[in-house]
Amino acid sequence: MHQQGFPSHRVAIVGAYESERRKAPGVHPYAIQAEAVLGALRDAGLALSDVDGFCTTATFGQEAGWQMSVAEVAEYIGIRPRWFDSTDIGGAASISQAGHAALAIEAGLADVVVVSYGSSGRSSPLPAPDFNTNASGPGQWEVPYGPTTVASYALAATRHMHEYGTTPEQLAAVAVQLRENAARNPHAMYREPITVDDVLSSPMISDPLHRLDCCVVSDSGGAFVMVSAERARDLRTRPVFLDGWGEAIGQVQMNQMPDFTVTSARESGRRALASAGLSTTDIDCAQIYDSFTITVLLTLESLGFCGPGEGGGFIESGAIGPGGSLPINTDGGGLSSNHPGRRGTLAVIEAVRQLRGESPGVTIPGARSCLVNGTGGTLSATATLVLTN
Repeated sequence: MHQQGFPSHRVAIVGAYESERRKAPGVHPYAIQAEAVLGALRDAGLALSDVDGFCTTATFGQEAGWQMSVAEVAEYIGIRPRWFDSTDIGGAASISQAGHAALAIEAGLADVVVVSYGSSGRSSPLPAPDFNTNASGPGQWEVPYGPTTVASYALAATRHMHEYGTTPEQLAAVAVQLRENAARNPHAMYREPITVDDVLSSPMISDPLHRLDCCVVSDSGGAFVMVSAERARDLRTRPVFLDGWGEAIGQVQMNQMPDFTVTSARESGRRALASAGLSTTDIDCAQIYDSFTITVLLTLESLGFCGPGEGGGFIESGAIGPGGSLPINTDGGGLSSNHPGRRGTLAVIEAVRQLRGESPGVTIPGARSCLVNGTGGTLSATATLVLTN
Protein backbone atom coordinates (compact mmCIF):
# COMPACT_ATOMS: atom_id res chain seq x y z
CA MET A 1 0.00 0.00 0.00
CA HIS A 2 1.43 3.37 -1.03
CA GLN A 3 1.95 6.07 1.57
CA GLN A 4 -0.13 9.15 0.85
CA GLY A 5 1.62 12.35 -0.16
CA PHE A 6 3.86 11.25 -3.04
CA PRO A 7 2.48 10.73 -6.57
CA SER A 8 3.72 7.17 -6.83
CA HIS A 9 3.91 5.88 -10.43
CA ARG A 10 2.30 9.08 -11.74
CA VAL A 11 5.54 10.77 -12.84
CA ALA A 12 8.18 9.28 -15.13
CA ILE A 13 11.71 9.91 -16.32
CA VAL A 14 11.60 9.85 -20.12
CA GLY A 15 15.05 11.05 -21.11
CA ALA A 16 18.54 10.67 -19.68
CA TYR A 17 22.03 11.62 -20.76
CA GLU A 18 25.46 11.34 -19.17
CA SER A 19 28.41 13.26 -20.58
CA GLU A 20 31.22 10.97 -21.68
CA ARG A 21 33.72 13.59 -20.53
CA ARG A 22 36.07 12.55 -17.75
CA LYS A 23 38.95 14.96 -18.38
CA ALA A 24 37.82 18.15 -20.11
CA PRO A 25 40.30 20.97 -19.55
CA GLY A 26 39.08 24.29 -20.88
CA VAL A 27 35.42 23.25 -20.99
CA HIS A 28 33.17 25.44 -18.85
CA PRO A 29 30.85 23.56 -16.45
CA TYR A 30 27.83 25.29 -17.97
CA ALA A 31 28.81 23.90 -21.36
CA ILE A 32 28.77 20.42 -19.82
CA GLN A 33 25.30 21.13 -18.43
CA ALA A 34 24.09 22.38 -21.81
CA GLU A 35 25.43 19.23 -23.48
CA ALA A 36 23.64 17.10 -20.91
CA VAL A 37 20.31 18.94 -21.09
CA LEU A 38 20.18 18.83 -24.88
CA GLY A 39 21.21 15.17 -24.85
CA ALA A 40 18.50 14.21 -22.36
CA LEU A 41 15.84 16.11 -24.33
CA ARG A 42 17.00 14.46 -27.55
CA ASP A 43 16.69 11.08 -25.85
CA ALA A 44 13.12 11.94 -24.83
CA GLY A 45 12.16 13.34 -28.23
CA LEU A 46 11.50 16.78 -26.75
CA ALA A 47 12.82 20.26 -27.50
CA LEU A 48 14.28 22.97 -25.30
CA SER A 49 11.09 24.97 -25.89
CA ASP A 50 9.08 22.21 -24.16
CA VAL A 51 10.92 22.70 -20.86
CA ASP A 52 9.06 24.72 -18.24
CA GLY A 53 10.73 23.34 -15.12
CA PHE A 54 14.43 23.28 -14.26
CA CYS A 55 16.57 22.03 -11.37
CA THR A 56 20.28 22.40 -10.82
CA THR A 57 22.86 23.19 -8.16
CA ALA A 58 26.13 24.89 -9.09
CA THR A 59 27.43 26.69 -6.02
CA PHE A 60 30.96 25.22 -5.81
CA GLY A 61 33.89 26.79 -7.64
CA GLN A 62 34.32 23.83 -9.97
CA GLU A 63 30.62 24.17 -10.91
CA ALA A 64 31.16 27.87 -11.74
CA GLY A 65 28.03 29.20 -10.05
CA TRP A 66 27.16 31.04 -6.87
CA GLN A 67 24.01 32.04 -4.97
CA MET A 68 21.82 32.48 -8.07
CA SER A 69 23.22 29.51 -9.95
CA VAL A 70 19.86 28.11 -11.07
CA ALA A 71 19.06 31.43 -12.80
CA GLU A 72 22.52 31.74 -14.35
CA VAL A 73 22.59 28.18 -15.69
CA ALA A 74 19.04 28.48 -17.04
CA GLU A 75 20.05 31.71 -18.80
CA TYR A 76 23.13 30.06 -20.29
CA ILE A 77 21.16 27.10 -21.64
CA GLY A 78 18.19 29.18 -22.80
CA ILE A 79 15.47 27.95 -20.44
CA ARG A 80 12.76 30.24 -19.01
CA PRO A 81 11.15 27.96 -16.41
CA ARG A 82 7.91 28.71 -14.59
CA TRP A 83 9.02 26.34 -11.82
CA PHE A 84 12.57 25.75 -10.60
CA ASP A 85 14.53 24.31 -7.69
CA SER A 86 18.13 24.72 -6.54
CA THR A 87 18.01 22.75 -3.29
CA ASP A 88 21.61 22.27 -2.17
CA ILE A 89 22.29 19.23 0.02
CA GLY A 90 25.56 18.22 -1.57
CA GLY A 91 25.73 14.96 -3.51
CA ALA A 92 22.08 14.18 -2.79
CA ALA A 93 20.81 17.44 -4.34
CA SER A 94 19.55 16.07 -7.67
CA ILE A 95 17.74 13.18 -5.98
CA SER A 96 16.05 15.64 -3.64
CA GLN A 97 15.14 17.85 -6.60
CA ALA A 98 13.66 14.89 -8.48
CA GLY A 99 11.18 14.35 -5.66
CA HIS A 100 10.29 18.03 -5.58
CA ALA A 101 9.84 18.00 -9.36
CA ALA A 102 7.47 15.03 -9.16
CA LEU A 103 5.33 16.95 -6.68
CA ALA A 104 5.41 20.03 -8.94
CA ILE A 105 4.34 18.04 -12.00
CA GLU A 106 1.53 16.40 -10.03
CA ALA A 107 0.37 19.84 -8.85
CA GLY A 108 0.40 21.24 -12.40
CA LEU A 109 3.20 23.70 -11.68
CA ALA A 110 5.30 22.32 -14.55
CA ASP A 111 4.86 19.88 -17.42
CA VAL A 112 8.44 19.07 -18.49
CA VAL A 113 11.17 19.31 -15.85
CA VAL A 114 14.88 18.85 -16.51
CA VAL A 115 17.19 18.02 -13.61
CA SER A 116 20.78 18.81 -14.58
CA TYR A 117 24.31 18.88 -13.19
CA GLY A 118 27.77 19.57 -14.54
CA SER A 119 31.19 20.16 -13.06
CA SER A 120 34.85 20.49 -13.93
CA GLY A 121 35.81 18.70 -10.75
CA ARG A 122 39.15 17.62 -12.20
CA SER A 123 40.07 20.42 -14.60
CA SER A 124 38.68 23.57 -13.00
CA PRO A 125 41.31 26.30 -12.52
CA LEU A 126 39.32 27.55 -9.53
CA PRO A 127 40.20 26.30 -6.05
CA ALA A 128 38.00 23.59 -4.58
CA PRO A 129 38.03 24.24 -0.84
CA ASP A 130 36.98 21.40 1.42
CA PHE A 131 33.35 21.44 2.50
CA ASN A 132 33.07 23.17 5.86
CA THR A 133 31.53 26.09 7.74
CA ASN A 134 33.12 29.33 8.89
CA ALA A 135 35.51 29.44 11.83
CA SER A 136 33.05 31.58 13.82
CA GLY A 137 29.74 30.46 15.29
CA PRO A 138 29.23 26.68 15.19
CA GLY A 139 32.40 26.26 13.13
CA GLN A 140 34.62 27.31 16.03
CA TRP A 141 34.26 23.84 17.52
CA GLU A 142 35.65 22.05 14.47
CA VAL A 143 37.22 24.26 11.81
CA PRO A 144 40.31 25.30 13.85
CA TYR A 145 41.30 21.64 14.06
CA GLY A 146 41.47 21.35 10.26
CA PRO A 147 39.07 18.48 9.48
CA THR A 148 38.71 17.48 5.85
CA THR A 149 35.93 15.58 4.13
CA VAL A 150 37.99 12.40 3.86
CA ALA A 151 39.12 12.69 7.49
CA SER A 152 35.52 13.00 8.64
CA TYR A 153 34.49 9.89 6.71
CA ALA A 154 37.56 8.15 8.12
CA LEU A 155 36.26 8.91 11.61
CA ALA A 156 33.05 7.08 10.75
CA ALA A 157 35.01 4.14 9.36
CA THR A 158 37.17 3.97 12.49
CA ARG A 159 34.10 4.00 14.73
CA HIS A 160 32.40 1.26 12.71
CA MET A 161 35.52 -0.88 12.97
CA HIS A 162 35.65 -0.29 16.71
CA GLU A 163 31.97 -1.05 17.27
CA TYR A 164 31.57 -4.04 14.96
CA GLY A 165 34.97 -5.39 14.01
CA THR A 166 34.65 -4.29 10.40
CA THR A 167 37.92 -4.78 8.52
CA PRO A 168 39.83 -2.76 5.91
CA GLU A 169 39.54 -5.83 3.65
CA GLN A 170 35.74 -5.61 3.77
CA LEU A 171 35.81 -1.93 2.79
CA ALA A 172 38.30 -2.68 0.02
CA ALA A 173 35.91 -5.29 -1.39
CA VAL A 174 33.55 -2.44 -2.36
CA ALA A 175 36.20 -0.79 -4.52
CA VAL A 176 37.16 -4.14 -6.08
CA GLN A 177 33.56 -4.96 -7.04
CA LEU A 178 32.84 -1.55 -8.52
CA ARG A 179 36.05 -1.64 -10.55
CA GLU A 180 34.87 -4.99 -11.92
CA ASN A 181 31.59 -3.32 -12.93
CA ALA A 182 33.48 -0.43 -14.52
CA ALA A 183 35.55 -2.82 -16.63
CA ARG A 184 32.50 -3.30 -18.84
CA ASN A 185 31.78 0.43 -19.13
CA PRO A 186 33.73 1.95 -22.05
CA HIS A 187 33.32 5.44 -20.56
CA ALA A 188 34.55 4.63 -17.05
CA MET A 189 37.57 6.59 -15.91
CA TYR A 190 39.32 3.49 -14.57
CA ARG A 191 38.66 -0.01 -15.91
CA GLU A 192 41.76 -2.02 -14.97
CA PRO A 193 41.01 -4.77 -12.42
CA ILE A 194 42.15 -4.24 -8.84
CA THR A 195 42.42 -6.58 -5.86
CA VAL A 196 41.88 -6.13 -2.15
CA ASP A 197 45.66 -6.06 -1.77
CA ASP A 198 45.85 -3.27 -4.37
CA VAL A 199 43.43 -1.18 -2.33
CA LEU A 200 45.25 -1.81 0.95
CA SER A 201 48.65 -1.08 -0.57
CA SER A 202 47.54 2.18 -2.17
CA PRO A 203 48.63 5.32 -0.26
CA MET A 204 46.87 6.02 3.03
CA ILE A 205 44.84 9.22 2.73
CA SER A 206 43.22 9.29 6.16
CA ASP A 207 43.47 6.18 8.29
CA PRO A 208 41.80 3.74 7.60
CA LEU A 209 40.88 5.04 4.10
CA HIS A 210 43.39 4.43 1.33
CA ARG A 211 43.47 6.20 -2.02
CA LEU A 212 41.46 3.41 -3.70
CA ASP A 213 38.85 3.71 -0.93
CA CYS A 214 38.16 7.21 -2.27
CA CYS A 215 36.16 8.24 -5.33
CA VAL A 216 37.83 9.36 -8.51
CA VAL A 217 37.98 13.06 -9.32
CA SER A 218 36.62 13.74 -12.80
CA ASP A 219 34.88 16.21 -15.04
CA SER A 220 31.39 15.19 -16.11
CA GLY A 221 27.71 15.89 -15.87
CA GLY A 222 24.30 14.63 -16.78
CA ALA A 223 20.60 15.39 -16.97
CA PHE A 224 17.26 13.63 -16.91
CA VAL A 225 13.80 14.69 -18.06
CA MET A 226 10.61 14.21 -16.05
CA VAL A 227 6.96 14.36 -17.19
CA SER A 228 3.62 12.99 -16.02
CA ALA A 229 2.96 9.30 -16.64
CA GLU A 230 0.12 10.35 -18.95
CA ARG A 231 2.39 12.47 -21.14
CA ALA A 232 5.06 9.74 -21.08
CA ARG A 233 2.72 7.48 -23.08
CA ASP A 234 3.06 9.82 -26.07
CA LEU A 235 6.85 9.87 -26.06
CA ARG A 236 9.18 7.46 -27.79
CA THR A 237 11.29 6.25 -24.88
CA ARG A 238 10.47 3.55 -22.38
CA PRO A 239 9.43 5.45 -19.23
CA VAL A 240 10.93 4.78 -15.81
CA PHE A 241 8.50 5.66 -13.03
CA LEU A 242 9.15 7.37 -9.72
CA ASP A 243 7.42 5.12 -7.21
CA GLY A 244 8.91 6.36 -3.97
CA TRP A 245 10.99 9.20 -2.58
CA GLY A 246 12.28 10.55 0.71
CA GLU A 247 14.81 13.07 1.96
CA ALA A 248 16.40 13.70 5.35
CA ILE A 249 18.91 16.01 6.99
CA GLY A 250 21.32 14.87 9.66
CA GLN A 251 24.08 17.29 10.69
CA VAL A 252 26.74 19.43 9.05
CA GLN A 253 29.55 19.08 11.56
CA MET A 254 30.70 15.67 12.70
CA ASN A 255 30.70 16.74 16.36
CA GLN A 256 26.91 16.91 16.12
CA MET A 257 26.48 13.39 14.68
CA PRO A 258 24.95 11.27 17.46
CA ASP A 259 26.15 7.97 16.00
CA PHE A 260 28.94 7.83 13.42
CA THR A 261 27.66 4.47 12.18
CA VAL A 262 24.14 5.58 11.18
CA THR A 263 23.23 8.16 8.53
CA SER A 264 20.00 9.97 7.69
CA ALA A 265 19.47 7.36 4.94
CA ARG A 266 17.64 5.49 7.69
CA GLU A 267 14.91 8.14 7.47
CA SER A 268 15.03 8.98 3.76
CA GLY A 269 15.08 5.29 2.82
CA ARG A 270 12.18 4.44 5.08
CA ARG A 271 10.13 7.27 3.57
CA ALA A 272 11.00 6.30 0.00
CA LEU A 273 10.12 2.63 0.47
CA ALA A 274 6.90 3.49 2.33
CA SER A 275 5.74 5.86 -0.41
CA ALA A 276 6.47 3.14 -2.98
CA GLY A 277 4.67 0.50 -0.93
CA LEU A 278 7.76 -1.71 -1.10
CA SER A 279 10.36 -3.22 1.22
CA THR A 280 14.08 -3.79 0.78
CA THR A 281 13.39 -7.34 -0.43
CA ASP A 282 11.48 -5.91 -3.40
CA ILE A 283 14.51 -3.98 -4.71
CA ASP A 284 16.36 -5.65 -7.59
CA CYS A 285 19.41 -3.36 -7.70
CA ALA A 286 20.63 -0.07 -6.28
CA GLN A 287 22.81 2.93 -7.07
CA ILE A 288 24.44 3.87 -3.76
CA TYR A 289 26.48 7.05 -3.36
CA ASP A 290 30.11 5.96 -3.16
CA SER A 291 32.22 8.96 -2.29
CA PHE A 292 34.19 6.50 -0.15
CA THR A 293 33.92 2.78 0.49
CA ILE A 294 32.67 3.50 4.01
CA THR A 295 29.81 5.57 2.54
CA VAL A 296 28.49 2.46 0.80
CA LEU A 297 28.73 0.29 3.93
CA LEU A 298 26.99 2.82 6.18
CA THR A 299 24.29 3.43 3.59
CA LEU A 300 23.51 -0.27 3.10
CA GLU A 301 23.01 -0.64 6.84
CA SER A 302 21.07 2.61 7.27
CA LEU A 303 18.72 1.71 4.41
CA GLY A 304 18.04 -1.67 6.03
CA PHE A 305 19.54 -4.00 3.42
CA CYS A 306 21.51 -5.51 6.28
CA GLY A 307 21.52 -5.00 10.03
CA PRO A 308 23.76 -2.70 12.10
CA GLY A 309 27.30 -4.01 11.99
CA GLU A 310 26.47 -6.52 9.24
CA GLY A 311 27.62 -4.38 6.30
CA GLY A 312 31.13 -5.81 6.17
CA GLY A 313 29.91 -9.39 6.00
CA PHE A 314 27.17 -8.44 3.52
CA ILE A 315 29.73 -6.93 1.16
CA GLU A 316 32.24 -9.75 1.70
CA SER A 317 29.57 -12.33 0.80
CA GLY A 318 29.29 -10.94 -2.74
CA ALA A 319 25.80 -9.52 -2.14
CA ILE A 320 26.61 -6.28 -3.98
CA GLY A 321 27.94 -8.05 -7.09
CA PRO A 322 25.89 -8.75 -10.25
CA GLY A 323 24.89 -12.19 -8.97
CA GLY A 324 24.21 -11.05 -5.42
CA SER A 325 21.01 -10.10 -3.64
CA LEU A 326 21.60 -6.37 -4.25
CA PRO A 327 23.83 -5.48 -7.22
CA ILE A 328 24.99 -1.89 -6.85
CA ASN A 329 26.61 0.87 -8.93
CA THR A 330 26.44 -1.10 -12.12
CA ASP A 331 28.38 1.49 -14.16
CA GLY A 332 31.34 1.48 -11.78
CA GLY A 333 30.04 4.30 -9.61
CA GLY A 334 32.05 7.18 -8.24
CA LEU A 335 34.87 4.87 -7.20
CA SER A 336 35.72 3.97 -10.80
CA SER A 337 33.50 5.60 -13.46
CA ASN A 338 33.18 9.29 -12.64
CA HIS A 339 32.68 11.65 -9.72
CA PRO A 340 32.66 15.32 -10.75
CA GLY A 341 31.52 16.63 -7.37
CA ARG A 342 27.86 15.73 -6.78
CA ARG A 343 27.13 12.32 -8.23
CA GLY A 344 23.41 12.05 -7.43
CA THR A 345 22.39 12.99 -10.98
CA LEU A 346 24.63 10.32 -12.47
CA ALA A 347 23.32 7.68 -10.06
CA VAL A 348 19.75 8.43 -11.20
CA ILE A 349 20.83 8.22 -14.84
CA GLU A 350 22.42 4.81 -14.29
CA ALA A 351 19.25 3.59 -12.56
CA VAL A 352 17.23 4.69 -15.61
CA ARG A 353 19.64 2.98 -17.99
CA GLN A 354 19.58 -0.18 -15.90
CA LEU A 355 15.78 -0.37 -15.89
CA ARG A 356 15.76 0.22 -19.65
CA GLY A 357 18.34 -2.52 -20.14
CA GLU A 358 20.83 0.05 -21.46
CA SER A 359 23.54 0.20 -18.80
CA PRO A 360 27.02 0.70 -20.27
CA GLY A 361 28.35 -1.42 -17.40
CA VAL A 362 26.72 -4.49 -15.88
CA THR A 363 23.18 -5.45 -16.91
CA ILE A 364 20.98 -7.07 -14.26
CA PRO A 365 18.63 -9.45 -16.09
CA GLY A 366 14.96 -8.78 -15.42
CA ALA A 367 15.53 -5.79 -13.13
CA ARG A 368 12.18 -4.17 -12.38
CA SER A 369 13.11 -1.85 -9.51
CA CYS A 370 16.14 0.23 -8.58
CA LEU A 371 16.77 2.25 -5.43
CA VAL A 372 18.96 5.35 -5.69
CA ASN A 373 20.46 6.96 -2.59
CA GLY A 374 22.58 10.09 -2.43
CA THR A 375 24.69 11.40 0.44
CA GLY A 376 25.77 15.01 0.82
CA GLY A 377 28.28 16.84 2.96
CA THR A 378 30.05 14.95 5.73
CA LEU A 379 27.33 12.28 6.04
CA SER A 380 25.08 15.32 6.45
CA ALA A 381 22.00 14.78 4.28
CA THR A 382 20.47 12.07 2.14
CA ALA A 383 17.78 11.58 -0.47
CA THR A 384 16.37 8.29 -1.75
CA LEU A 385 14.41 7.39 -4.88
CA VAL A 386 12.67 4.14 -5.80
CA LEU A 387 12.35 3.73 -9.57
CA THR A 388 10.46 1.03 -11.46
CA ASN A 389 9.85 0.16 -15.10
